[in-house]
Amino acid sequence: MSAMRLGAAAVATAALAGCAGFSADGGLDGPRRLAREQFNAELKWVRTEAERASVAAEVQRLLSQPLSADSVVRVALLNNPGLQATYARLGIAQADLVQAGRLPNPVLSATRARSDGGERSRESTLLFDFGALVTMPLAVQMEQRRFSAAQASVSREVARTALAARVAYVQAVGAGEQARLMAQFTDSARVSRELAERMVQAGNWPKINAIRHQLFHAETLARYAESMKAENAAREQLARILGIERSPRGLKLPQALAEIPDATVPGEELEAIAMTRRFDVAAARFNVEGAAKALGLTKTTRFVSLLEFGPTRAREGNGERARGYEIELQVPLFDWGSARVAKAESLYMQALAEAATVAVDARSEVRESYHAYRSAHDIARHFRDELVPLRRLIRDEQLKRYNGMLIGVFELVSDARELVNATIAAIGAQRDFWLADAQMQAAMLGVGALGAQAGAPPAPASGGGGGGH
Repeated sequence: MSAMRLGAAAVATAALAGCAGFSADGGLDGPRRLAREQFNAELKWVRTEAERASVAAEVQRLLSQPLSADSVVRVALLNNPGLQATYARLGIAQADLVQAGRLPNPVLSATRARSDGGERSRESTLLFDFGALVTMPLAVQMEQRRFSAAQASVSREVARTALAARVAYVQAVGAGEQARLMAQFTDSARVSRELAERMVQAGNWPKINAIRHQLFHAETLARYAESMKAENAAREQLARILGIERSPRGLKLPQALAEIPDATVPGEELEAIAMTRRFDVAAARFNVEGAAKALGLTKTTRFVSLLEFGPTRAREGNGERARGYEIELQVPLFDWGSARVAKAESLYMQALAEAATVAVDARSEVRESYHAYRSAHDIARHFRDELVPLRRLIRDEQLKRYNGMLIGVFELVSDARELVNATIAAIGAQRDFWLADAQMQAAMLGVGALGAQAGAPPAPASGGGGGGH
């Protein structure tokens, strides 16, 4: 009866452990909160056809309107297929956590034998793994930390996808704006080439001047083709981030990038703030805590790796029944668990060293990204407030001189080219600022690099050929 009571207690414990279930949102509460607070967007783990249809309808609604930096983030977080795979990994981690809170199923064994004298015997045993019951709290704590680390990893991927969508958006809009200006520049080069050819035909210019203008026009055409290639590549990158299968030419993008702010984000306390927000720092902390728990679990079970207990019942050949209990205990005769403990200790020291490396790298990345952000802001403001206005003043003054018949049309066209050239460079500086802003946000969250920043198309050279009145 004592053995049966112990067996009943084991069954009750296993039943209680089996009550641990899965959360309704699959553990996405943390990533969802991040998406709402940081990016004003929603997440959806698509697991049914109805959910798929709902997401498709919302994505179509967003894409039917002119896109902004915020709307492309919403589309990416809803429609990016890579995020769905990330959510599935979170589901796997949650399954491991639930499994850790459940006892192994009992083992039922039955034996039936006949002796040489014809006597029959039967024996049945029900075994419960009480060693797993003893170590279950530590195992659950360890899996809980792993699950928390998985949640941090999913949050990191959500942030990375959102910021990558912003980067792709900025690159696509900037490339389109530069391509349109290059088209104007190409028209200007074509006009100067035609005028040069007429001047040569009229005998007012040497042929070498016309050849220079023809060469400049040809070079401008090549650079215009490069700008169109860059715009197409940027749109395709945006389509990949958004999870769009059709051609991205139909995306409704604005004609120009947003203006840069007059003031920058203050850099005080950025390192300290980043250490509380970065996902890689949080993941490293979880890894250290998990390794510490694993080390404690290994030390606890180093001598008892198998402890099973259960009631047994036997029936002899003469019909007599025997009842009792059976205990199986692995005797540490050859393996005392020292190797497993040494491995757990090494894993713990490895986690500590890796956490220290992450902390050093995190602080350096924040400082570097902020310096790049400030430099990009200064450069963009310099183009906006100094270089482009000065080029515009020169163009206006040259136009007055042309109207007074003091200069020829070629000088006027040359200054107009320089203004377009400066404007294209200013757009590149404006784009680089917004890319640096996104990269600084990535450094604050610890999501890693967001991809290479696309440079501006090669700047057109000044028009060749001398002027004439």
